[in-house]
Amino acid sequence: MRLFVAIDLPDALAASVADAQARFDDPAGLRFTDPAQAHVTLSFLGAVDEGRLDEVERAVASGVDTADVGPFEATVGGFGVFPSLDYISVVWTGVRQGTAELNRLHDSLQTELTPLGFEPDDHAFTPHVTLARMDDARGKETVQRVVREEDPTVGSFRAEEVRLKRSELTPDGPAYSTVESFAL
Repeated sequence: MRLFVAIDLPDALAASVADAQARFDDPAGLRFTDPAQAHVTLSFLGAVDEGRLDEVERAVASGVDTADVGPFEATVGGFGVFPSLDYISVVWTGVRQGTAELNRLHDSLQTELTPLGFEPDDHAFTPHVTLARMDDARGKETVQRVVREEDPTVGSFRAEEVRLKRSELTPDGPAYSTVESFAL
């Protein structure tokens, strides 16, 4: 099964995420994520044998506990891309408030999960919500213009738990389900 650790945005922000996506005027080559599944990924684990689920859950629980982060307010807004505006693979909205807490959670989870054989990130952690993936460069100029010229506030929410999530690839895109929740 494919697993990742995340903080979900509340359902109430799905419409705001969709509004942010609509600013891109649906350019060719851009594949939007489902606003109802919006989240901030803290750690992507990838394919995990089901027999390892208990040790992964223990590591995530320990990482959340060690981070010593209580419930916090987060604000999401603005636009960015990975890896750069010249070569766009992911379009995202960033976290404006709550980054210190998210960084502590990310770092603590990396500390707990790396000894289990999960590769640490090979890039700096940038708390974000993925809005779209760019399959090809046909809409590149549109994306570049919107990212440079627009700075929306998507919304705010109270982060109260971290979730271990399962990702199932379907013909309609990934479907996410919560395996376990860990209170902050």
